[in-house]
Amino acid sequence: MIFTPWLNGERTPVEDHLVRGGFFNQSLGTTRAHLVRAVFEGVAYNTRWMHQHVERFVKRRLDGINFVGGGALSALWCQIHADVLNRTIRQVEEPRLANARGAAFAASVALGYISFDDIPERVKIHQTYHPTEANRQVYDELFAEFLNIYKNNKRAYARLNATS
Repeated sequence: MIFTPWLNGERTPVEDHLVRGGFFNQSLGTTRAHLVRAVFEGVAYNTRWMHQHVERFVKRRLDGINFVGGGALSALWCQIHADVLNRTIRQVEEPRLANARGAAFAASVALGYISFDDIPERVKIHQTYHPTEANRQVYDELFAEFLNIYKNNKRAYARLNATS
């Protein structure tokens, strides 16, 4: 099952305010657990889609991604992101405090107490998640289908939502 997280359109990596989210490939055997996992994976697929464009823009591989926010409290979601992105995910200590910590770092730089180069050593990592090689093929195939869902349905979304 694949979830597309475009509940209010998509802005990155495509600008498409008419696309909408949904669950694809449900059956009578679909459980609540399948739906929840599909949401986790769908957000990770969308992150991978965006991440590819970011890496192309900066002309280098970005690995060792710091994971912040409430979702970063979930070991499962951290591992799913590591597997889908094929990148190391670093779960930041107290990830819900990222905004406050970032503001404090920016203020410290502005006041001359530290430099931007000093920040990485001050970010404490709680746990590191590495991609699971056994999951690579499945996630690569599902990611390709995720992209196909967008490509194959964008005209239908445009017709359905042209007035929204």
